[in-house]
Amino acid sequence: MSHQGCVVWLTGLPGSGKTTIARALETELRTEGVPVEVLDGDEIRAALSPELGFSPADRELHNRRVIFLAKLLSRNGVVAVVSLISPYRAVRDAAREELGRFVEVWVKCSIEECIRRDPKGHYRRALSGQNAQMTGVQAPYEPPERAELVADTEQWSVERCVAEIRSVVAACGYLPPQGLAPRGLA
Repeated sequence: MSHQGCVVWLTGLPGSGKTTIARALETELRTEGVPVEVLDGDEIRAALSPELGFSPADRELHNRRVIFLAKLLSRNGVVAVVSLISPYRAVRDAAREELGRFVEVWVKCSIEECIRRDPKGHYRRALSGQNAQMTGVQAPYEPPERAELVADTEQWSVERCVAEIRSVVAACGYLPPQGLAPRGLA
């Protein structure tokens, strides 16, 4: 069994661990010889959406740009690992509908733990009044209702998150089971 392109969509609060998991999953899949690309929300915003703010309309447009890129990659046999807050359920549902081969992973972490981690200082700025549109503080985050996996980063290690995601993607038929992955395709 060979792999097929698909989209692994990691959603969660800022600081929940999406990017760390995405990069670890990328490393794992590359090692197996699976074509993979990470679409990191911050990187794509800087490159393709620098004019956008954080209003609901701007967030939706940014998310739709990521959906477009993920579709291009996945239809060409690439596993597109999307690391994006994507706070609105309706946009994620639209991504599921449009992309088809889609695995939603809720990278779950409490707001208290995300504030404690605060790797980029976003929460510190939001709580001091310097950022009035922080997801989870002033702006809403709508948790998934039908994610294929909930990766609780307060309970699970990065390695366990990657292994569980890998297993779910394989169970969906988008990757061969562990150990049977193709080599030399990346």
